[in-house]
Amino acid sequence: MSSLRTLVFFATPAHSCSYLPGRNATTMFVDPRANVDKRLYSQLTALGFRRSGSHYYRPHCEYCNACIPVRLDARVFHPDRSQRRVWKRNQDVTFKLVPAQFSERYYRLYERYINERHADGDMYPPSRDQFQSFLVEGATDSWFLEMNVDDKLIGLAVLDQLEDGLSAIYTMFDPDHDQRSLGTLAILWQVREARERGLPWVYLGYWIRESRKMNYKTRYRPIEALIDGTWQEFDPDSGDY
Repeated sequence: MSSLRTLVFFATPAHSCSYLPGRNATTMFVDPRANVDKRLYSQLTALGFRRSGSHYYRPHCEYCNACIPVRLDARVFHPDRSQRRVWKRNQDVTFKLVPAQFSERYYRLYERYINERHADGDMYPPSRDQFQSFLVEGATDSWFLEMNVDDKLIGLAVLDQLEDGLSAIYTMFDPDHDQRSLGTLAILWQVREARERGLPWVYLGYWIRESRKMNYKTRYRPIEALIDGTWQEFDPDSGDY
């Protein structure tokens, strides 16, 4: 079994940054041959790593530290007025947690979501192999959260359970239901679920001040960031980090 002391890491060559136009990025990956169990995955997450399929990675850019890992404390989080409205607006949504797996039903939702919402991104065009490698392979205590209305799938969130929390991997939804704010709903559900399981944290991945796509993460307060190797509460509006 691998451990933090025995892991080998690799860095990619510089490549175009997916979030900040005109910049290059370098990514550090855990050796894909490593046997990463739940304990090690939890330790890596606490160090700022994320999972994409069977790959565990962290930004490792020489001249940029814009990607900041963030997490919510489920024990003290309180939704603001807007988030409470989202929860109330979706009282007709039913939730079902199932093991991470491929199905045509899930893929059709994913395909439409990428085609209509992210046709300008790295994941376009979608494919079944892409869905499998990104969201199913490498699953370690990994789950799909179905969001249904009248037995129709309108949203799907992918999450992992860690030793100290839940890791929000990805959320997709039917573009016809954009007004429901299902991305927000999925995070609110995960915060509630973490609290019920006695888990303190919900890990939200990376926040980038200059990326509009990341702005939603700092609407959840209080929020903690991994800064200079230490998790600490911070105010994204102050710029003091």
